[in-house]
Amino acid sequence: MSTTKAFIFDLDGVIVDTAKYHYLAWKETANKLSYDFSHSDNEKLKGISRVNSLDLILSWADITLEQSKKDILLIEKNEIYLDYVAQLTTADILPGVMEMFDRLDTLNIKIGLGSASKNARPILSKLNIMNRFATIIDGTDITKSKPDPEVFAKGADDLGVDYASCLVLEDSQSGIEAAQTIHMKTIAVGTAEELSNADYQYASLDLIDNQLLDTIITA
Repeated sequence: MSTTKAFIFDLDGVIVDTAKYHYLAWKETANKLSYDFSHSDNEKLKGISRVNSLDLILSWADITLEQSKKDILLIEKNEIYLDYVAQLTTADILPGVMEMFDRLDTLNIKIGLGSASKNARPILSKLNIMNRFATIIDGTDITKSKPDPEVFAKGADDLGVDYASCLVLEDSQSGIEAAQTIHMKTIAVGTAEELSNADYQYASLDLIDNQLLDTIITA
């Protein structure tokens, strides 16, 4: 009998690769601050809210801004990002995602989304997969960013599933830590060394065939 009753997916880097768009938008924003934003910097922002990401960039640049100026930068960054997101289609869904959805539906495993992004719903709409989720918890629904577990706790509560019966799919260390804080099982998507503390780690979801998925669910 299955011990896992629900899968909660992160969005960026798990379902769709929008990290490249975040990088370009943050780089353009950082340029206005005369800060040379790097790919390494972008990796450190994975799973972090927009507000906290800006605070980190300002700290790296050793810049202090009043809140009104920070608010303007946050709006501008999001507008740049959304211009890129507008180009998304179903072809941008990462390999293995749809196949996993189908298998989970067959097994009556509930599917939720737990993302720090405040743009999760429009992105899912562009990808035409809103209807695949029994619940969607995103940055508009939470007050605390990962590694705080609020986003996953709310997802499990909405699904009516106890935390230990949930499995979270994440591509960030902060997301893995958030899930593990409330004793959820984890699949890390990616090859980064810091993700190795997850219960399972795969470079891509298409490496998880139905037989392997069934084993993970019943473990």
